[in-house]
This record gives sequence, C-alpha cells and structure tokens, in this order.
Amino acid sequence: MKCIIVHGCPPNTEKFMGPEARTYDKHWIPWIKEQLNAKSINIKTPLMPDPWEPNYESWKKIIDELDVNEETVLIGHSCGGGFLVRYLGETKKKVKKLILIAPAIIHSREYKPLNDLLKFEINPEVKNLTNDIVIFVSDNDSKGIIKSAEIFSQTLDCRVKEFKGYGHFTQDDMGTIEFPELLTEIIN
Repeated sequence: MKCIIVHGCPPNTEKFMGPEARTYDKHWIPWIKEQLNAKSINIKTPLMPDPWEPNYESWKKIIDELDVNEETVLIGHSCGGGFLVRYLGETKKKVKKLILIAPAIIHSREYKPLNDLLKFEINPEVKNLTNDIVIFVSDNDSKGIIKSAEIFSQTLDCRVKEFKGYGHFTQDDMGTIEFPELLTEIIN
C-alpha cells in the first residue's frame, strides 16, 4: 500500500515563506506521515506548485510522477480533495481508497484563484475507480465546504463522517496535530 496526501490551498501567497512559516503542508500531515512511516507504509506528501493560485495541469504533472495505482490510498485536504476527484475522473486511474477531508469544489461565485483547479463537473464514474470513498466534514466548517461535501457525497454515493467542532481540519481548528480518525481510516 502507498499513500499520497495532497494538501490544501492557502488564501494568500506563501511563495516566499520558508518551511517554518508556511502552513499549507502542516497541521496533521507531518503527524500522519510519522505514524505511517512507523508502520512501514510508503507515504508521499508532495508540495504542490503555487497552491495560492493553483493550476490543474501543473498539479496533475506532480501526481502523475508518483505512480498512482490500485494499491494507492489518495487523501486530499480541502482543494486537494477536489483536485483528486477531478484527477481520477479525467485520468480514470483506479485506486484502493479515496479520502476527502473538507473537500472543495467551485459551485458558485467563489474564490476566483481556485477556478482553474476546482471548477469542473464531477465524473460520477469516480465511484467505480476505487474500493471506497469517504468524506470527512465538520459541522462548523464554512458553508462552501459543507455544500461541497454534500455535492461530492451525492454524486459519488460515498460514506460521510461528520465531526463536531473540527472546523476546516487545521491545527488551530482541531486544537491538535494528531488525527487518529484519519490514521484508522487509512489502515482499515
């Protein structure tokens, strides 16, 4: 088994920030990586180019280089989740499992820098390209993310796990970097 985590998109340019200051690849990602490494599970957490103004083709190129296959668990946070649904729908690659954490899709007049990545029609066949799809959503996330989770769950007919008070699944919202619920979902 191999896991690939695609991080979300920060609201502003973090281009000039070093690893200590940037936020988009932090939160629970280093913790989950450490846990999976301890279990000898191959984990990749690529830094996606220009996440504050993402380009679908440049993100696709990064994921294509990671050999996504039927033994891969894909995990996407926020716009990373929306990207993975689009990626699977367009490439028709089969994967073991797809985990979407507070997934985002452009469904109205929303944040324009994300249009190139997230303005797409969901291919309902994605549900046939994986053994399991699960969405993690929190009751106190933004209305746009809650609506996005509903759109994904209806179109892909997948499991939804609702959390109380986890916000957008960031360290500040969750109050911790540990995410045992995700670890359990990956391993099972």
